[in-house]
Formats: sequence, structure tokens, C-alpha cells
Amino acid sequence: MIVDTLIHARWIIPVEPESVTYEHHTLVIHEGKIIDLLPTPEALRKYTGTNTEQLDNHALLPGLINCHTHAAMTLFRGIADDLPLMDWLQNHIWPLEQKWLSPDFVKDGTELAIAEMILGGTTCFNDMYFFPDITAEQVLHHGIRAKVGLIVIDFPSAWAQNSIEYITKGLALKKQLQHSSLCTTAFAPHAPYTVSDATFQNIKMLADELNVPVHIHVHETAHEVEQALTQFGQRPLQRLHDLGLINPSLIAVHMTQLTDEEINLLAISGSHIVHCPESNLKLASGFSPIAKCLSAGINVALGTDGAASNNDLDMFGEMRIAALLGKAVAGDASAIRAMTALRMATINGAKALGLDDYCGSLSIGKEADVISIDLSTLETQPVYCPISHIVYAASRQHVTDVWVAGKRLLKQRQLTTFKTDDLKKRITLWQQRLIKI
Repeated sequence: MIVDTLIHARWIIPVEPESVTYEHHTLVIHEGKIIDLLPTPEALRKYTGTNTEQLDNHALLPGLINCHTHAAMTLFRGIADDLPLMDWLQNHIWPLEQKWLSPDFVKDGTELAIAEMILGGTTCFNDMYFFPDITAEQVLHHGIRAKVGLIVIDFPSAWAQNSIEYITKGLALKKQLQHSSLCTTAFAPHAPYTVSDATFQNIKMLADELNVPVHIHVHETAHEVEQALTQFGQRPLQRLHDLGLINPSLIAVHMTQLTDEEINLLAISGSHIVHCPESNLKLASGFSPIAKCLSAGINVALGTDGAASNNDLDMFGEMRIAALLGKAVAGDASAIRAMTALRMATINGAKALGLDDYCGSLSIGKEADVISIDLSTLETQPVYCPISHIVYAASRQHVTDVWVAGKRLLKQRQLTTFKTDDLKKRITLWQQRLIKI
């Protein structure tokens, strides 16, 4: 049988089944989907590939899923470091956005983010930012997969003047993307402290009607919780629960301030958590009790947050920090194992986004979102356990090739859809503008 692509690899880590590593196997891709995974000698007898890749020193695994980004904020990378969250937002980021936020800002910042993510083995991201229509254009142009957030906030911006306009524009974008398999949408109310009850109720009604997720920052800091108690007389999660938003559609980001009762509520409701360990550490936001959440049965995914508060979009770094920090917080070296961290960066992210029928594992019938990692370098030798190496030893610089829906976006460390020199020039111009404020 003639197929589009055969990838012969030293190791294949499908993620599902869990903790399985196939040696000297072949991934078979045809018309953008995975149609077989079998020992290489059998593949050679059964299939002929129009394109064949021989990756004798590489591990193949599903593309990483970055479950929380503000992609365009790559243009703010390093511009306001080492500050507490509210100081960082109110005195630096929000004034910069007020002055510079525009379609061109979002276009160039998002394009830079997509390039960085592809180079780092991320094949899908979940975004929350203004001008989501521009983000969607970049997603479709470069062929990466994304869940684009329909941002909602009760404050005016260059994108919309009030919550009704945010929602109206968001619904128009959702309709525009209704036939896209690569770019889908979620409601993205910013946070409990920037969205009113009436707006939340409207979002809840529409999310139920349209069957889309709700992606929101919540319980990010102790200050947020204290402020909510003062303003509303209840913690943010309780407020969201009273509004009917604690349910399987909820993608709750950060969650550093959780009681055992709240963990139980999230577990029973089927809600999802996105853990952003590097951003939480950099902003001193707190420690999310991820081991407890996982033990309770909550689906926990990983995100980088924006490059303004991280300062990178490196999912390898997030996996490593999530595993190490999770052990320290739990006081248990086995609390977050390497395989657990890898699942958080792949299939758990797909489940949170409602995309697990399409990506998150190298399963027959799913879209061919695949990355290859070179484990032949000195710093990754010797290789006893490829899964352990990917989490604890390898880095994003070891990613050599990336496919999304069978289309090759990275070939031997070269981006296939970018004019990188032109992109660098545009980013330099933004740097010169931004430092003048």
C-alpha cells in the first residue's frame, strides 16, 4: 500500500497506552492521519511511503500542547521582569497595551510565538488575547493547531468597548472558523476580578448552547482571593460555582490557592486545571497542589502563560519544573513522575481543550501531530529510559522535526512556513517602539 509518509524511529512513545515505549517501530501517516504503528520490518513489507524518514537516534511522540498562552505578548518578553503580578499588570503591561495594542502588534507577536512553539515541539496552543481574529489568521497560515480564546473583559480595549461587543465579535469569529479542524474556539473571560456576574451568566448560557470550553484565570494569587472575599464575600471558585461555571467545560488556569474542599469540587464537576509552574514561580503567585489534584482525579494540563511573565514558551521547561516542583510541594519524590508530566503536556491538554479525539497521543485514527527528539547528543547519553530523558534531560533544542495533521512544519530544525529574516526585522522594529514609552 502506498502512503504519504513513513517515519522509522528508534523509539516511539505514543502516550496512550501509558508508559509504553516501542523500539524500532514505524509511524504510518496518510492524508494527515495516523493509520498504523507497527514494527519497522513489518512496515517495510506492508507499506511504501511517498516520503520516508529514517530517524535512527530519535524518539517520536505526540506534539506538545500548550494549554495557556497569550501568544502576542512575546513582544513584551523581558520588558517588565521581577515584579509582583498586580504591579506588573497595572503599572507596566496594561499601559503598554493601551498604547500599542493593534492588529499589527497581535500579528507580529503571534507569528513570533508560533515560530518559537514549533521550534520547541508544541503543535497546539490555547490562547487568550485581544484581536483573536488575527491570531486565527496566523494559526491557519502556519498550519499549527490552536484553540483561540474569545476574550471577554468588562473594560474597553482596542478590540472591543464592552462585554457585549467582545462576545458579539467572538461569536462572529467562531462562525468564521466553524469548518476549520486546525483552529477552534473557546470563551475566554479574563478573570473573576475583571468580569461581572451578568457577563459570566451570558457566557455560561452561550457556552452551554454552543458546547465550547470556558478558559479563565482563577485563584492565581492569594491577593485575588482576599480581594474577592472583600468585594463579593466569597472565594472566586465559589462565585463561579454559584454562577454554574464549575463544570466539565471549565479550563481553570493557575489555581495556586486551593483548599481540599475546592479540589473535591473540581474533581466531582469534571473541571480541568492548567498548571503554569514557571510563570507562577516568576511572579511569586504561589504553589499549585498538583499532586493532590491529580490524586483526586482532576485532569491537569500544562501551560507556559505569556512570554511576558515566563519568559519563554518552552513546554520542555514546564514539564521539568512541573515534575520537580510537584515533588517538592508534595514532599514525595514519586508524586509527579516523568510519564505524568509528559501526559500533562500532551493527552491531558487535549482532553482539557476537548481535542483528545484529534491529538494528544499517537493513536491510530488521530491527526498526525508528531514531533521527533534527537537523543543521540552527548548531554542525553546514555539512554536508559527515553520518557525520563525527555522530561529530565532533553530540551527544546533537541526537537528536530514537527508535523501537524501530517504537514511538516519543522524539518531538521528549519521552519518550513516562515520568512525568518523578515520576522526578525519586524520584531526589532517593535522593540524600538516599545522601549520609548
